[in-house]
Amino acid sequence: MNGHKFKLTVIQIFGGLILLLCAGCVSLVEKAGRALDGSAFAEKRTALYIAPDMELLEMRSKTGERSFIITMSKYPTMKFRASAPDESGEFYLVSLDYLGGGAQGWNEFKLDISGEGRLVLDGTTAAISVQNEIEPIQISFARIKRYDTRLSGSEALTMLRNRHERIKTITEWMNTNETAPKDMDVKKFEKYWKPVLFPELVSRKYRPAGWQSGNDQWNRAESINWNKSYTERLFPEELREIRNSGTMLRDWEEAFDWIYNEYEWDRILETLGRETVLTRKK
Repeated sequence: MNGHKFKLTVIQIFGGLILLLCAGCVSLVEKAGRALDGSAFAEKRTALYIAPDMELLEMRSKTGERSFIITMSKYPTMKFRASAPDESGEFYLVSLDYLGGGAQGWNEFKLDISGEGRLVLDGTTAAISVQNEIEPIQISFARIKRYDTRLSGSEALTMLRNRHERIKTITEWMNTNETAPKDMDVKKFEKYWKPVLFPELVSRKYRPAGWQSGNDQWNRAESINWNKSYTERLFPEELREIRNSGTMLRDWEEAFDWIYNEYEWDRILETLGRETVLTRKK
């Protein structure tokens, strides 16, 4: 099973907290994680605005500080945190929160970002747009669950910062492929890219033409025989060892949605850059 398809997992925490890891259960995973560290009680939702492809939550902390969370239906594993707008409607993006994973567990991180936007509230609607390029700064918080192991602190930070660099490298290369379809949903993304990245793992009919020849050299890692010659023919040098060692496969299995989000980054910016009008529901 791939990283974006969660298996149902039940974990007993403090005599009754249930964590469900499954497709479409991101909010349940998040609630369980936040309950563990107490952050679920640090703020409350005071308003909800919705549009067909976006939601905007108004949050208020115990000290009365307001902030807003932007989510997009196409990318449910990430949330943008923004400051409250000033009198002119200007606000600042401060972080991107990610929570996603696969059958073995999950990755959670906060990526500090820099960006500006405009938000106009009139009581019944909210009009929002991000006006400038969003600049990623650094992952400042990280937690990892892998099977029964949980990692946090500096160890998790180092691992997810390294993974972030690998994911950026591979998605930058993927986006240079002029023949690859653009604006793909997550299923089409997997269908197109898995045979390209890992032809060893798909049936013959889905493998790229000419991916194997009689003189190819092979390397065994992660219980898989990798076609090193295919790697050298297709991938840039900085990605070859990552693929041949099985590290790319681990990233794919453990952080599939993260890879998809990074691949779609330009489309995400386009969506945020357009003014969206949302209707208040609560």
